[in-house]
Amino acid sequence: MAYVVICLCFGIATGIVGRAKGSSFFIWFLIGGVLPLLGLVAAVLYRREQGEPERRCPRCGAVHKLYVQVCNRCGEDMYLPDPSEVRPGPDLRRT
Repeated sequence: MAYVVICLCFGIATGIVGRAKGSSFFIWFLIGGVLPLLGLVAAVLYRREQGEPERRCPRCGAVHKLYVQVCNRCGEDMYLPDPSEVRPGPDLRRT
């Protein structure tokens, strides 16, 4: 019975952390309940990529995150762009 209570507490904590990072509470709750400590660590280390700045490929025009160095579509090497060419990510566009 104590194990069930521990799993439930870790599930709730993991769900809250996952939800705070913009993901589904229920999915993180399940992960935290099945893998108590490991799930919570995973939720804390979870990287949210929705707010990453984006840029366009100079050759084909595909939109990629700023950290992408080679275009997935055409294979063009993408060097660090001029700051005027960088656009904010989806979460950063809200005003």
